Amino acid sequence: MKSSRAINDKDLIENDSDVAIIFGQIDFADDLKVNLFRKGAKKIYVNESLLKKQSDLKNYIRSVCFCSNDINIVRSEPGYRRTWIDKVVSQLEPVYVELIHRFNRLLKQRSHFWRSQSFQKGQYSEIIESFDIQMSLISTRIFRRRRRAISKISPYVKYWHNHLSKSEEKIGINYLSGLENLEQEQEQEEEVIIKKIKEQLLKQRSTEALTGRCNFGPHRDDLEFLINNISIRKYGSSGQQRTFILALKMAELDFLRSTLKVPPLLILDDVLAELDITRQNMLLNSVGKDSQCFISATHLDKLNQSFLGSSQMIYL
Repeated sequence: MKSSRAINDKDLIENDSDVAIIFGQIDFADDLKVNLFRKGAKKIYVNESLLKKQSDLKNYIRSVCFCSNDINIVRSEPGYRRTWIDKVVSQLEPVYVELIHRFNRLLKQRSHFWRSQSFQKGQYSEIIESFDIQMSLISTRIFRRRRRAISKISPYVKYWHNHLSKSEEKIGINYLSGLENLEQEQEQEEEVIIKKIKEQLLKQRSTEALTGRCNFGPHRDDLEFLINNISIRKYGSSGQQRTFILALKMAELDFLRSTLKVPPLLILDDVLAELDITRQNMLLNSVGKDSQCFISATHLDKLNQSFLGSSQMIYL
């Protein structure tokens, strides 16, 4: 529902226009339309009916996008990895988008509170307790969904990594959370996690009061990608990192297709130039069999000719 390149929807509108319209048709059954306006919020329609919740669009169409910047999921700061897992979960459970919005709103309100007059006057006990109750509940639901998605997608990542690297290396994905002393069997117990999150929020409250920043919660969690128990981000070669991100994206595609029983769209945005010929051919031979695939590229001379012959070409 937003561009992977443009920061603002308005950047997608032609310079001399006030509106842009995107049409799509799903299996010749549902007509989708997105209206982007230079002034005002975008509107999304399904069969000419306006969606009250834009996240409901995920009930009609899913997609996996792989672009050159995705290497940052492996290489860069935790925000890229959180965004990746949040996108995966939101396609499985569209309600998850609202959970993230609610948490971010609470986080912003909580930060504003620490700078407010109420806190300066010492009138904060009941207010911050209310924040803790709401944040612990929403944080728990985010935490459990992320952990569940990681445990389910990991076998697909292992399969694709072994296929792409032609090896039997041990692949691992760990969820790094600020929760302390949480046993694996307790991860299924919502009340246990809620209680532990409340304890952690209370533990860091004095520091938070000084800085105005909440340093505990899903907005601070991270993912760790491992090959043979060694961090790929810290110690992986450029080739290992590229292979892993490719495996991660192909795993995402297979995982969603298997879970939802519907093939998502696959978008490869200028990524072929980032891969050597061997990995290009492996990728191209794997895509398009079950999913509709859109590929953007700046050159065609090195692509497999049989693949090009079975593709529809659009030149811009």
